[in-house]
Amino acid sequence: MNRVRTIVPLVILFILVVAGVSYAQQASKLGIINSQKAFETSVEGRKILGQMQDRENKIKADIQKLDDSIRLLENKLSTGRLTMTNEALLGIQADIDKKTTERKRYEEDAAREAQQFSGNLVQKLRNEMVSIIDNLAKERGLELVLDLSAQSSVVTFSPTIDITDEVIRRYDQSKAATPPVKK
Repeated sequence: MNRVRTIVPLVILFILVVAGVSYAQQASKLGIINSQKAFETSVEGRKILGQMQDRENKIKADIQKLDDSIRLLENKLSTGRLTMTNEALLGIQADIDKKTTERKRYEEDAAREAQQFSGNLVQKLRNEMVSIIDNLAKERGLELVLDLSAQSSVVTFSPTIDITDEVIRRYDQSKAATPPVKK
């Protein structure tokens, strides 16, 4: 009899715990987004990546021109060491130093501007996507949306809760419906 008194409350407690966990699983709905994929495959994301690549290519070309002009001066200095006056050699060395400083400043400024440029574009896209993610989460009754591309602790998930493709589709539709801004 004592054994029954001990087991019955444990069985009831177990049933309540299982029922509570089951209810909690049904009540909570999750969604998964891969923001990196959404960024790289959306029309606007690809456009931003292209703009960032164009800017990077321009910076590399400008730096290459500066490097070439420095190399020309260095060659002029090395070939003229025996025939040029000391003043001429010092003048060329001063030009090399000036160009080297100019190159370094340009590279630092361009890197800072490129980072700011890309940061602004990515932030704008992120804000627009978050709005779409929020609306989609409300539509589907999602209580939590996790980002796979962030350093999250998601180990496994059901593809049925992945909303990435839907977010990309809706984002691209929202951009297609918006008339382009004239510059």
